[in-house]
Amino acid sequence: MKHTSSTQQIPMTGVVPRHIAIIMDGNGRWATRRFLPRVAGHAKGVERVRDVVEACVDRGVEFLTLFAFSSENWRRPPEEVSVLMRLFMTALEREITKMHVNEIRLKVIGDLSRFDEKLQRMIANAERRTANNTRLTVTICANYGGRWDIMQAVNRMVAEHPGAGNFSEEQLEPYLAMAYAPEPDLFIRTGGEERISNFLLWQLAYAEMYFTDTYWPDFGAAALDEAIASYQQRERRFGRTSEQLVEAKKAS
Repeated sequence: MKHTSSTQQIPMTGVVPRHIAIIMDGNGRWATRRFLPRVAGHAKGVERVRDVVEACVDRGVEFLTLFAFSSENWRRPPEEVSVLMRLFMTALEREITKMHVNEIRLKVIGDLSRFDEKLQRMIANAERRTANNTRLTVTICANYGGRWDIMQAVNRMVAEHPGAGNFSEEQLEPYLAMAYAPEPDLFIRTGGEERISNFLLWQLAYAEMYFTDTYWPDFGAAALDEAIASYQQRERRFGRTSEQLVEAKKAS
């Protein structure tokens, strides 16, 4: 399905964001404040994913994208990376049947070649099993980086069209890792930091930004509702003036 680029055309918007993208930050600090090992925070964070997925289904969100592991996260202590990989596999094994029953599609994007072959097979099987589900698409960004995404898209495009000369945004977009989804309407980052950290650099061009001090393990349905309420107060102009928005609403 072709989706509208916010820099080329004005996309459809609604009271409920169609696509929410989240950086799930603060797991380690949540655990440290409780005198627990950092991995306990990651385990709690996995539980929170389940709650937020259910909340998105209940509220009519169509796409939920979660930044689980960035290409820069390999710099973390090896034992922490190892635990994160085990948590990922455990969550896939435990949750995929429930997701399928609830008509949720799973997508995993990023450079998956660095992962263990068993994990790669599990991801591929989970994607195949849920491919035809339409209630909610949950995308997990794993070993993902926004710059990596743009470069892999450029390289694939040029390889398929050698000697084509100048390219347009519209020509590049089908090669991006999230070409199957509309651009995020709402970007959320938990944990108190206010940056996008190489996440969906192309796709966040016109997303509404929401930053909260709440650590991810404490971010549940009520916190999601606060973020959506903030989104609903925004005036999404996409380069237009407020007066043009008023006229557009009158015409619709």
